[in-house]
Amino acid sequence: MKNCQTEPAVVPINAHVHMHMNKEWIQELVQRSDQNGPWDAWAFYQMAYQAEQSSLISSFDELQCMRHLTDLTPLPHQMDTAKKVLNEMRGRAILADEVGLGKTIEAGLILKEYMIRGLVRKVLVLVPASLVLQWVRELNQKFGISAVAQKKAYMWDQHDIVVASMDTAKRDPHREIIHQIEYDMLIIDEAHKLKNKQTTNYKFINQMKKKYCLLLTATPVQNDLKELFNLISLLKPGQLGGQGNFQTNYVQQKRIPKNHDLLKEQLSQVMIRNRRSEGNLSFTKRHVRNILLELSPAEMELYRGVTRFVKETVQTHTDTTSMLSLVTLQREVCSSRDAVFLTLVNLFKKTAEDSPLRQAIWDLVHQIKAIEANTKAEQVMNIIRNTEEKVIIFTEYRASQEYLLQYLKAHDFTAVPYRGGMNRGKKDWMMDLFRTRAQVMVATEAGGEGINLQFCNRIINFDLPWNPMRVEQRIGRIHRLGQQRDVYIYNLSTRHTIEEHILHLLHEKINMFELVIGELDMILERLEQQQSLEKQLTRIMLQAESDEAARAEIEQLGNSFAEVKQQIEREKRRGQHAVNGN
Repeated sequence: MKNCQTEPAVVPINAHVHMHMNKEWIQELVQRSDQNGPWDAWAFYQMAYQAEQSSLISSFDELQCMRHLTDLTPLPHQMDTAKKVLNEMRGRAILADEVGLGKTIEAGLILKEYMIRGLVRKVLVLVPASLVLQWVRELNQKFGISAVAQKKAYMWDQHDIVVASMDTAKRDPHREIIHQIEYDMLIIDEAHKLKNKQTTNYKFINQMKKKYCLLLTATPVQNDLKELFNLISLLKPGQLGGQGNFQTNYVQQKRIPKNHDLLKEQLSQVMIRNRRSEGNLSFTKRHVRNILLELSPAEMELYRGVTRFVKETVQTHTDTTSMLSLVTLQREVCSSRDAVFLTLVNLFKKTAEDSPLRQAIWDLVHQIKAIEANTKAEQVMNIIRNTEEKVIIFTEYRASQEYLLQYLKAHDFTAVPYRGGMNRGKKDWMMDLFRTRAQVMVATEAGGEGINLQFCNRIINFDLPWNPMRVEQRIGRIHRLGQQRDVYIYNLSTRHTIEEHILHLLHEKINMFELVIGELDMILERLEQQQSLEKQLTRIMLQAESDEAARAEIEQLGNSFAEVKQQIEREKRRGQHAVNGN
């Protein structure tokens, strides 16, 4: 009975609360009716609708990131590459476009797309130290990706998208931290430096935890097909079988593949290589000027003395020094007395005290004192004085770089250096100074790789490398997508020296300055099946009995190059006829 007495007391309370809630709801309904119905304002509805539309994926093949890139219009080949990596390669690929075609843009597109689809959050980008800030700027400015340059150990964990140099990442304590992190995507620029399985770099990358991986390189094969196998094994282990199977199935000699069509099919599943010659890409013109200079009597006398020393050493003391350093002596004389001086002094220190070579070396060092001018430096000054544009000078030798910097300063020109030994901060500082204040940059080979210098359109090759691809990499720093002006290339060489032979080979026989880089690397690949061009030239210069004999052998080498070029052109024409049904 007690329970029955309490129940009636509860009902009016609940009824009161219920009536109170109904009253509030009715008031809200009336208020909403006054605002055009029982819903939010029309503007809010439109915003909600647009938010849903923006996240709607109408086609799996469509790149969602394009809606978010307001300051970038990718080229067709870059869009096609991104789609292929996403749809066919599942986020693991070697991007092997030729120099200047925008591999960085392709990598940025792929990364942005995976981020928008919610598949990637934690990202590591490993690049040469000189390119760290360039990558950070491009990812932030062109793709709206909040990337940071790694500076402190805590940044590996606290930031989702980190750009760092390989040298920093592989050192302790960074190495251990990185190996504990599970990365959604790993991007490696200049990935050809991972070609050797035995290196610390290769082992470091191989041990990383990574879901997606992009390897960027313009030169996936340089000296040996094994390099290609190593790169692909990093990306997709087993794609080409084990190393023994790969050697048996695909390698005839270290530079010569077999089962070419089958290998090409396997590579197409992991590697994309766009060539300039294959697309409708518009590049500005190249204007090449080869300047042949007469050395001063003192410079020529030193060159002849060094040449005699090299020939005599090869014939009688082949065990005392390496062949390459002997040829380097000849090349350095053509560059600057400073360059050859350092090499001679180092050679003197390494030579036994009772060796007759010591006196010969010392005589050459004494002869250097008679040289007061530098014919090439004077020509450089003439070129710079005749333009108000920025100029980048490439030299092979650090001593020549220092000499040029002092020479330009003495003639009231602002010039900055760029070389491999600089740390990342100093390289970025030099680049900014060149962009904003200095008219001239004097660079060693470190400046021929990776950096973008479209704000400059003039290059002086103070010394010419013997590898045509290295020459092309230099030119590719300024002659690339985004360059708005014609490019001017000045090649300096000295008459009656080893340089004149090389210029004759590169320009008149190979005609490399007019070749598209895609044609150049195909020709070199076939020409160098047995031995690299640099080694062939070294052998000729050391073994030729006279200057005339050397010229004749280089002429023959150039003819071989021309034959290979014609063969490739015939194959292209046959391929075009087959496609057209003719």
